[in-house]
Amino acid sequence: MATVTSSSPHSLFLRNPHNRHPLRNNLANLKFSFPTKKRFISVTCTAATAPTQDLPPTQIESQQGDRVFNFAAGPATLPEKVLLKAQSELYDWRGSGMSVMEMSHRGKEFKSIIEKAESDLRTLLNIPQEYSVLFLQGGATTQFAAIPLNLCKPDDPVDYVVTGSWGDKAFKEAQKFCKPKVIWSGKAEKYTKIPAFDDLEQNPDATYLHICANETIHGVEFKDYPTPKNATGILVADMSSNFCSKPVDVTKFGLIYAGAQKNVGPSGVTIVIVRKDLIGNARESTPVMLDYKIHDDNNSLYNTPPCYCIYMCGLVFEYLLELGGLSEVEKMNKKKAELLYNAIDESNGFYRCPVEKSVRSLMNVPVYFGEI
Repeated sequence: MATVTSSSPHSLFLRNPHNRHPLRNNLANLKFSFPTKKRFISVTCTAATAPTQDLPPTQIESQQGDRVFNFAAGPATLPEKVLLKAQSELYDWRGSGMSVMEMSHRGKEFKSIIEKAESDLRTLLNIPQEYSVLFLQGGATTQFAAIPLNLCKPDDPVDYVVTGSWGDKAFKEAQKFCKPKVIWSGKAEKYTKIPAFDDLEQNPDATYLHICANETIHGVEFKDYPTPKNATGILVADMSSNFCSKPVDVTKFGLIYAGAQKNVGPSGVTIVIVRKDLIGNARESTPVMLDYKIHDDNNSLYNTPPCYCIYMCGLVFEYLLELGGLSEVEKMNKKKAELLYNAIDESNGFYRCPVEKSVRSLMNVPVYFGEI
């Protein structure tokens, strides 16, 4: 039986080291926030466990200690199989005599790691060759500035759809580098909806249309994507918190960017998937580390990249392919989300999720106690 205790205001942990449920290790790292009218609270759920001597031998062998399920909005749970493989290779990567953290990023060993990571990601998302895959640093937040610096000029208009706090932050950062306009905002309704695409008054002269595909904090997720009505036809999406959680038609986008730490690796690497014809147009004042052409020309190795983070992403990509690809991952994510949302909806108002049901996130679930 679970016991509830107070915990950090930024985290929710579920401890259950002996639960070998097949859904345990897939990538739907659901996040929870529990705001009341006056303050935020969170809980730690500690599951009672049987003594080791009562467990079957196979379960004792696979036990890796008291594993913590971190449901916070930052770095999330990684698959156990991935962590164990990384552990086995930590001291000596495949007979090289080095840890991945020690090897030269220009050596043949790391070159094989980053090339395989890119290849597996291309397979997972069916990324066409006319798109480049960049492994960068600085988090998705750095891309809020890099995108306008690479795609438009200071006086160019840009359209932003703001469905939550991250879309809002992206818009505010873009104000420093171009002329963005919020063509729809869910702020008045506390970010619980996504607009009907026909209602968006897009500027035909806009350089691109920007969305946040899944809002980490507010729990709204695009189930489909708007068609840009600008002359360039460029749709840009922040997919940080639902990246590789389901199949995506990359060809609908000019650029996709994602911080890895929600689903595919530890914090420290940001993945940018950008159409090649959009590379090479950065304004002269663009810092070298924000210029997509520099990174594309150097295969993401212009300077020392976050080598170990890229290696970990590569292990996750391998794992997702072993599961059967993103279609299978999406099925598992839907099952887990359905269990949780049903529990909320059937609680007679004890728990509440304010998000419109048609756009509830499979990744991030805001849960309220009592009245909202």
